[in-house]
Amino acid sequence: MTSNRFPHLLSPGQIGTMELRNRIAVTAMGVSLSDDDGSVSDRLIAYHEEQAKGGAGLIITGVTGVAWPVGSVSARQTAISQDRYIPGLKRLTERVHVHGAKIAAQLHHGGLVAAYSHARWGHGLWAPSVPPPPTGNFTDYFLPEELAPLQGLAVPEIKVLETAEIEEAVAQFGAAAIRAAEANFDGIEIHAGHGYLISSFLSPATNTRTDGYGGTRERRMRLLREILASVREAVGPSFPVWVKLDSREVGKEGITVDDAIAHARAVEAAGADAITVTTYHEAGNAKLHSQSHTPHIEGFNLSASATIKKAVSIPVIASGRVEPLLGDSVIGEGKADFISMGRKLLADPALPNKLAHGNETAVRPCIYCYTCISAIYMGQPVRCAVNAELGHELEKARPEQPLQAGHVVVIGGGPGGMEAARRLTDRIDRVTLIESADSLGGTLRFASLAYEPNGRLLAWLRSQVETGRVDLRLSTQATPHLIAELNPDHVIVATGARRQGIDLPGSELPHVLSGDDLRQMMFGELSERLREKTAPGSRMALKIGALTGLSAKPDFVRRASRAWMPLGKRIAIIGGGLVGLELAEFLHERGRTVAVIDDVARFGKGLPLVRRMRLLAELEEHAVEMHAGARDIAISEQAVQFRNSQGDDTSFTADQVIIAKGAQEDLSLAEQLKECGFQVQVLGDATGVSFIEGAIHGAREVTESLLASWAEGENTKQQRSDAAVPG
Repeated sequence: MTSNRFPHLLSPGQIGTMELRNRIAVTAMGVSLSDDDGSVSDRLIAYHEEQAKGGAGLIITGVTGVAWPVGSVSARQTAISQDRYIPGLKRLTERVHVHGAKIAAQLHHGGLVAAYSHARWGHGLWAPSVPPPPTGNFTDYFLPEELAPLQGLAVPEIKVLETAEIEEAVAQFGAAAIRAAEANFDGIEIHAGHGYLISSFLSPATNTRTDGYGGTRERRMRLLREILASVREAVGPSFPVWVKLDSREVGKEGITVDDAIAHARAVEAAGADAITVTTYHEAGNAKLHSQSHTPHIEGFNLSASATIKKAVSIPVIASGRVEPLLGDSVIGEGKADFISMGRKLLADPALPNKLAHGNETAVRPCIYCYTCISAIYMGQPVRCAVNAELGHELEKARPEQPLQAGHVVVIGGGPGGMEAARRLTDRIDRVTLIESADSLGGTLRFASLAYEPNGRLLAWLRSQVETGRVDLRLSTQATPHLIAELNPDHVIVATGARRQGIDLPGSELPHVLSGDDLRQMMFGELSERLREKTAPGSRMALKIGALTGLSAKPDFVRRASRAWMPLGKRIAIIGGGLVGLELAEFLHERGRTVAVIDDVARFGKGLPLVRRMRLLAELEEHAVEMHAGARDIAISEQAVQFRNSQGDDTSFTADQVIIAKGAQEDLSLAEQLKECGFQVQVLGDATGVSFIEGAIHGAREVTESLLASWAEGENTKQQRSDAAVPG
């Protein structure tokens, strides 16, 4: 089945002797879902089986360790280093094959990047030579609570390999290839990128050897050639084998595109059936963690993939934030043969099937927040901000059940409320969603303005609710009286946080705005307090009118919002968490001079680590003033005064001040409804600020708990009914 919109992406493909149902591959990603001893777990099988069910043509397992535990880069990494792992690997391939997908084992040795192997077992980092020191330290962007587990770790020892140890590594790859074939994998990808063992030999930045394995490009390729030959000998000439290569190393004098072309031609000559094109970076540069293999920029690696495609005749697998339409055109133009997707297939593993059935709008969008990869960096199992099922596929597996009789009222149309309502519509026969505003979205509406990918999630959630069986009631206040009239079996409260701001000297001044004030300005939904502040003739109205060139007529705030927003040129933001930083980015991009001020030691709480590293670095690049550790913050009519982290008196002249912190849980409605006798559960920011991920995951937890207790109650009633029947 081929969609007219994706004729190339959904067409059959072939790598060597392996025939694939489409050109969509699941990028090899370490997901930390195996057992602690490296064995394949039921959880990992369920994760990959969901991708196979979803229609991917090829699944490539991530970082499967040929020398495990030596060279491991993450907790619960999959191992293929001993025969005892074969039964579990075989169970994995069997479950994937049931659903028509093909699966390849990515053979991996972490080399210089195997910090986990060092931290846990004290293994040295296998390397061609002692590498240069990093140009920076990305742990500068960790929060104090994230740094705590790293305290006391010794600096890893570099194990410069002797010839005998190189031969051992070559043999380990060959032995792992035999195990992959015995476990019924359909192909093998040799990981020769991302600074891992093979990549470190290929790169002039890390390989300064002068023997037969270094000194020239040809000699730096020797290890790769020997590993490829070992793997090919192990599995024979017809077994699909390909290599993952760096197209370049961003931010360092390492592998260049010219090097990558030579590497690609060499592996083709040595018998590789395809090439996966990726990119690496200078690991000490925080921003570059999202500007290489997992890029923030759409299509970041496609030009390099196209260049390599021209240099070889074997298929090329491209990747790097490639949306389906772009991927289809890239294949159609002959710039790549396959598109591997990572984050998009974590957000929605059914993406291929939805595209094939012409149901593109049903694809749950990735918002590129880096929750997934940040979890791995922090030693946790993979998770996704927008797909709460990720990593829990084993729990998700359940027989199809008819709709249960009953009625659930969800209060609050933000992301948590919409997700809860969406999840319940195929399980409960009546779901009512109440929202006080005239449109769905809650704080996600404002978050969508500050960060565009959030808008895709908002549109998807709205569509899911509005086209489903939800009884949607907008512009409606959820009072106890209304809830009593609806007479639900359960109530879910997802009304969001209470944003009281913080008590600072001068916070009552008319040019000081809360986050709620700013949202109301943007959408023209003014509270009574803000109407008074911005009434014609008020100090705030006159100031805004002067700054924006708009006259202070009664509708000027709404008109200013549409034109842009009624803010001056210099904005101080009090709050260095997710909200404050994304707002700073938003305002800077629109020509404002911005300072972010907070008393916390490090900025970025609420942002996933990799997203935080990029955003903070870009704000610094763009000369946004960042004042962490500020004390004695006070607001005057013209400026914000504070004592900086060095103890110096400092001020920032500001036309407006925005308080972007101080949100707190709000259980008032939930408590009121409980007092009225309703069965109530609470989720999202109403329980404490947890942003999009907290809302989506909270909806999963609350709805699954509700349904489980509901089913238990139904079973109990049935048992009582059965017991009451005369024998």
